[in-house]
Amino acid sequence: MADKTHNYEAQAVAEEVGAKLLAQDAAVQSLGITLDSIGPGHARLVMKVREDMINGAGICHGGIITTLADSAFAFACNSYNRLTLAAGIAVDFIAPAHQGDVLTATAAEVSRSARTGVYDINVTDQQNKFCLLYTSPSPRDRTHHRVCRLLLEKWGGGGGGG
Repeated sequence: MADKTHNYEAQAVAEEVGAKLLAQDAAVQSLGITLDSIGPGHARLVMKVREDMINGAGICHGGIITTLADSAFAFACNSYNRLTLAAGIAVDFIAPAHQGDVLTATAAEVSRSARTGVYDINVTDQQNKFCLLYTSPSPRDRTHHRVCRLLLEKWGGGGGGG
């Protein structure tokens, strides 16, 4: 019973963090990125490739696809309500995305300890074809700031948080 309660509480925390991150992330909002799902250590974000995301080669700009992946990483690694940032990234472009494609970034925790975590993020199109693979280590902030509280303090909100 305790495991079920813990899992429920962890999921509720992840959902609250996801909602607050989504509401406060201007970059995510400007790209039309939506949060499809979130849970402890994982997240899935979706973005439709628009005309203003197309580069001179006629395909979606790699930086925009990387931003989608990085955003999924941010939601996944902060889902525990501990401020966590990327220490670096490795990105492999597999196939281009085109205007009208619907891209899905799925972030999954590979490992997590008290000090670091490693996350893999796959970006696929609506046909489940891989567009980008992204890996990032994430050192955890040893001061254990809470994401929700930090967002509330920064933007003057109240209530909620951990």
